[in-house]
Amino acid sequence: MRSVIKSLLRGAAALTLSFAAAAAGAADAYPNKPVTLIVPWAAGGSTDILARVLSEHLTKALGQPVIVDNKPGASGNIGSAMVARAQPDGYTLLVGSMSTHAMNPALMANMPFKGVDDFTPLGLLAYVTNTMVVNPSVPANNVKELIAYAKANPGKLAYASAGPGSTNHLSAVLFEKMAGVQMLHVPYKGGAPAVVDTVAGQTQLLFSAGTQTLPHVKAGKLRLLAVTESKRSALLPNVPTVGETLPGYELAVWYGAFGPKNMPADLVARLNREINKAMSLPEVKAKMDAIGVETATSTPQEFGKIMRRDADRYGKLIRDLGIHGE
Repeated sequence: MRSVIKSLLRGAAALTLSFAAAAAGAADAYPNKPVTLIVPWAAGGSTDILARVLSEHLTKALGQPVIVDNKPGASGNIGSAMVARAQPDGYTLLVGSMSTHAMNPALMANMPFKGVDDFTPLGLLAYVTNTMVVNPSVPANNVKELIAYAKANPGKLAYASAGPGSTNHLSAVLFEKMAGVQMLHVPYKGGAPAVVDTVAGQTQLLFSAGTQTLPHVKAGKLRLLAVTESKRSALLPNVPTVGETLPGYELAVWYGAFGPKNMPADLVARLNREINKAMSLPEVKAKMDAIGVETATSTPQEFGKIMRRDADRYGKLIRDLGIHGE
């Protein structure tokens, strides 16, 4: 009987080792087919441009095609939900943004996923340079002067946004709250018309990505007062932050790479290494600098902390102010 038991145990051990070897072999063989990189926004935007730069590098590094698939709709929720529901095998990945993962869960009642818990953070990709601009008719050349003007004219300074709950809107309401001013919110259906009407003087103030505002600043049609990140942008080193006048003010719009939750640690580590290499390439930095986007790198753990911090911070702000998305 003992010999039989020993024989069975040896067989079980051998089988376990066989499965372990097969699993290791499968991990080493990744990828053995094309990888899909979902972008939950339309083609042509900064998220899409970033994803295509990343896919080009990953295709070379992984030895399989990494195909960008645009799945826009529902403020980024449609494409993001597809990744949340995918198998955690590394073949369906996402280039997402702060708004989708940190803001939408607080803005929308029926979310198809949990912004933090339903994803594996693979790495931080970049930050958008978020600017504060005014129409030249506004008698303010800096943030301090703008606050003074807004206090002297309560409810008269109109700010544009891409819609309720957008990063433009959140930037402005955070500014109102911290500066102790009252302004008029004019929501639009998208960022482009918000920029157009601020240039035309229909609205006077706008917080928006430099990709949208800086061409008008250079043409003299908008005046650049500040950026909203915690530190000055390397792309605009002479432009102060809002926080230099209002200590503690910060709204940083980031992009990141994600997979479904529960991805294997070795696969996450490998993808993170390749993502960081891509974002560190001089040619990638130059291409993204040209559209007002600063590349970044991180570990998966660091990026996970950023996600949760911003989801907690902006989620509370959205709920406290009673902001609802469309």
